[in-house]
Amino acid sequence: MSGAVRRRLVGVLALCSLLLAPAHVPSATAAGVAVPAPPAKSVVTWAASADRTGEAAGDRSYRLIVRTSVGGTGLRVRVSNAFGDRPLVIGSAYAGLRESGARLRPGTNRRLGFDGSASVTLAPGEIRYSDPLPGRVAAMSDLAVSLYVREAGGPATGHGMALQTSYATGGNHAARERDGAYTERLGSWFYLDAVTVEAERGAGAVVTLGDSITDGWQSGADRNLRWPDFLARRLHGAAGSTVKGVANAGISGNQVLADGAAQSALKRLDRDVLSLPGVRTVVLFEGVNDIKAHTGVTAAALTAGYREIIDRSHAAGLCVIGATVLPFKGWSEWDPQEEAVRAEVNEWIRTSGAVDAVADFDKVLRSPYDTERMLPTFDGGDHLHPNDKGMQAMADSVALKSLECARD
Repeated sequence: MSGAVRRRLVGVLALCSLLLAPAHVPSATAAGVAVPAPPAKSVVTWAASADRTGEAAGDRSYRLIVRTSVGGTGLRVRVSNAFGDRPLVIGSAYAGLRESGARLRPGTNRRLGFDGSASVTLAPGEIRYSDPLPGRVAAMSDLAVSLYVREAGGPATGHGMALQTSYATGGNHAARERDGAYTERLGSWFYLDAVTVEAERGAGAVVTLGDSITDGWQSGADRNLRWPDFLARRLHGAAGSTVKGVANAGISGNQVLADGAAQSALKRLDRDVLSLPGVRTVVLFEGVNDIKAHTGVTAAALTAGYREIIDRSHAAGLCVIGATVLPFKGWSEWDPQEEAVRAEVNEWIRTSGAVDAVADFDKVLRSPYDTERMLPTFDGGDHLHPNDKGMQAMADSVALKSLECARD
């Protein structure tokens, strides 16, 4: 096949992909942000829940490094202005495979379209999917999504604690595969909150809804050692599992009931969990920040919040795995009253029957000599956050069959 014929064929395939793309149809969420309907047949392969992340600036390029979980064709990115108070103009967007640092593997950086256009304007609060890219992206790939933000101001939307180095520079360098222009290193992701693919038939995904422990605090940076990353590797190697995608919906400091470090889990559930495509199961692993906040939160109040998340997830056809709250004695905010709440909450998770399955992280990581403390070999050093060994132990304890749960 000649080069000219090959280029024409690629162009035809790309045009067909664009023509087959579903229309942009937003749907309102409980948090007041319009979330587009997920693309048909798509499965989320990466996600990072959004929040307000500093102040926005225009005429900047971002090269955002993310790790896929499930492989597939028809890659799309979801860009977000959920927390913006003025229009966000993305002048161009590209996706390619990272070679090292900000450098891309030659020949892999391809332009993303938005309803056939190279640019897209997002109104305040708006979220959009790109058109699909032809070709296949493998599981466990380092993907580089490059966004040229032409116009922006006010609050920026992003994910603050990425534990992954991304890159930025002034001007429009989204199409470049070399890394020379990208001199600024970033510890956050900006404007990108999900990546999807069209996976093999029958493949699904799990979303881990959580706080800093799920977000990966105390795990090794740039090494993908958060517990959802360990879970993704287990699923990738599990021949009998049809759940392959893992979306991390953890936000450091997040609470179930109250806003603070981002919107509460109750408020962000629709946007960060229920709107993602291909999801079958949610792992609900929040509560320690509510308990240790010294606001008088009771076990009854917290489990009522759990119950609402469970009911809304069930109504969306998803199963819910309830994860027990980890011990945190030794953390500065610990006291016996809060410990009593934690114990009552964990007993409810284990015995109420409200969830479809239980991931007993408390039992896995606690010390047998003092069950109110984390076992030192799993302790990241602050007595609240697990280290890399603890992260792996949590992921290894999840029964993969429980992720295959399906509701009628």
